[in-house]
Amino acid sequence: MPGLAAKMEPRPDHGEDSYVGSGKLEGRKALITGGDSGIGRAAAIAFAREGADVAIAYLPEEQSDADEVMELIRQEGRKAVGLAGDVKDQSWCNEMVKQALADLGGLDILVVNAARQQYRETLEDVSTYDFDDTMKTNLYALHWIAKMATPHMPPGASVITTASIQAYEPSPILLDYATTKAGIVAYTKALAKQLIEKGIRVNAVAPGPVWTVLQPSGGQPDEKVRQFGKDSDFGRPAQPAELAPIYVLLASQDGSYLNGEVFGVTGGKGIA
Repeated sequence: MPGLAAKMEPRPDHGEDSYVGSGKLEGRKALITGGDSGIGRAAAIAFAREGADVAIAYLPEEQSDADEVMELIRQEGRKAVGLAGDVKDQSWCNEMVKQALADLGGLDILVVNAARQQYRETLEDVSTYDFDDTMKTNLYALHWIAKMATPHMPPGASVITTASIQAYEPSPILLDYATTKAGIVAYTKALAKQLIEKGIRVNAVAPGPVWTVLQPSGGQPDEKVRQFGKDSDFGRPAQPAELAPIYVLLASQDGSYLNGEVFGVTGGKGIA
């Protein structure tokens, strides 16, 4: 950690050469955490090609990946905003939202996606440091960012969280990560009930195996990385680009009757 998509082999497909937009998010303004790589990067590219201006948040060590994403956003004629900082810090989460609001001129779409995943073989191996960092990155930051951003979001806006199949089928080596993903599901459903009164929809995406930097940068043991996704119906992990359309659906008015839902994208594994 942190992982860089540019160093992965094979490189993930985030839709750089394949995603084609159709104006579904014309004039909208989006903030995506973890937008430099993986699912967040795929969403950022898709949102820009659908007509949105996009701010991406990322760790400072991931600047090179972020620069690639922002250049792709600008190539679509959209505004790109880079926000480098650590979401484990509440003060940064508050400042990040303020900067996004100022630089974009508002906020219609919030994607809380940044995550920490580090495998540990046994309960004894999960230190307080591990547990604390995973909780703050995956769950506390969601609360801090949503609390700061949603009062400024208008009716018709959308909040999207990234949960996981781990919320439903937790792996023993991902004890803290799976716990946070289950928390994200509950938080999303509760927040959806609150914010729909303001006309803001809140939904979650729960991916199965996806080829992102989380996996080879300590998210799985090396032998599991080599076999990653082979137990899906497709015999492979998803590419991030294959999740982008669901984020576009939830962000756009095509999803106007979707609220408090959890959408599994698991390669046939399903969620229960």
